[in-house]
Amino acid sequence: MINVITELSKYVILTLMIVYTFHCFYMVWRQDEEEKRELLHQQLTMIFFIDFTAFLVIYLKSMDFRVILFYIEMMIFFAAIQILYRIIYQNASLLLLNNMCMLLSVGFIMLCRLSLPSATKQLLIVAAGSAVSLVIPVMIRKMKFLKDLTWAYAGIGIVLLAAVLVLASTSYGAKLSLMGIQPSEVIKITFVFFMASLLCTKVDFRKVVLATIVAVIHVGILVLSRDLGSSVIFFVTYLVLIYVATRNPSYLFLGLGGGCVGSVIAYHLFGHVRQRVSAWKDPMAVYQNEGYQIVQSLFAIGTGGWFGMGLCQGSPEKIPVVKNDFIFSAICEELGGIFAICLILVCTSFFLMIVTIALKIRNPFYKLIALGLGTEYAFQVFLTIGGATKFIPMTGVTLPLVSYGGSSVMCTILMLAIIQGLYILREDEDEQIETQRKETIERRGKRATPERKRNRQTP
Repeated sequence: MINVITELSKYVILTLMIVYTFHCFYMVWRQDEEEKRELLHQQLTMIFFIDFTAFLVIYLKSMDFRVILFYIEMMIFFAAIQILYRIIYQNASLLLLNNMCMLLSVGFIMLCRLSLPSATKQLLIVAAGSAVSLVIPVMIRKMKFLKDLTWAYAGIGIVLLAAVLVLASTSYGAKLSLMGIQPSEVIKITFVFFMASLLCTKVDFRKVVLATIVAVIHVGILVLSRDLGSSVIFFVTYLVLIYVATRNPSYLFLGLGGGCVGSVIAYHLFGHVRQRVSAWKDPMAVYQNEGYQIVQSLFAIGTGGWFGMGLCQGSPEKIPVVKNDFIFSAICEELGGIFAICLILVCTSFFLMIVTIALKIRNPFYKLIALGLGTEYAFQVFLTIGGATKFIPMTGVTLPLVSYGGSSVMCTILMLAIIQGLYILREDEDEQIETQRKETIERRGKRATPERKRNRQTP
């Protein structure tokens, strides 16, 4: 009976995920606010049934009562964050909030299936991060001086990265964390704020040089720490913001050329880089060593097929570091390739929403922040999924909101809170423009009334 429920559950979960993904894109084209609210409620219902079905299967397979307790705690958290956002921020983007809850749900499902203690720890970090994030939109709206802290952002980033380089111990071939915290995740935010603050006013060659020097220092320290994934994310974000601020394609091509040269140099200098490239080119040739992880990942993806093996039916634990770098492979194995494609589309919807917010914001400082954070999010998703599927060499970054990792999930939640603050700012700008338009019409009407009276009195 349990096997029947498990088999049916994967089709139920898949169907709900497909409908949810369709709603993410369908709502973009709809103008009726009442219909949008109804679709948002339907999305919440689908998240609830996906979680209920998945955790029922995990409990039936493990018969561990802690799974039920975790499920109750998780649902309390989701209910609290949804209610609080609706009370505190009536102009917040509920679709952005729903997508965050969906991605967190997928992560909690897979983590609970792989390691319940890890899932419990992740939930505590997510709850703490969400509590902090509730004040971020207010800070974005009220703290107008943020654009004046240009060199404070640069100094914080360089000092923290240098501390990691000097003091951190090596883990999986790279220096990543201090006292269990990965500073590079926090510095992703400060780096974007530095670039936006520097480039939000008139951009000349001097500012481009200053931005380049600071970016080179950030990326250089990360390369020396062998944190290759983060270094690539910082570099791509720098290129995007420089191009958007200057509208000069030559800077983009020069940056890409410099990045290619830097990659070749890093390949020859660091054995760690050569190992990852070797595993990417022919993982079976080095299966017993550096190729083992990627081969197991590909086996898991192939085993899952389109519809997956079903929760607790696969063997994702055979993939080293599956909770962190290769959770996408575990999703493919147990929930299926179609579910994984829908997950990618939800992440794409996330990115497109952030870009839309950036394009509609009139303040150049906030516009660059939105574009920078959106670029970091999208490229991190690309690196994680590309590495798991052997599309690109492994870079050792997590899938935002899904993978296990306290610093990563905490900072991603804070990034999304900043985006919510920018979305609310955009709504405020629209309301202000509409108010000014109405006032202008009223003033014109008042001026026109005496003129009409004089015209009537004139014989």
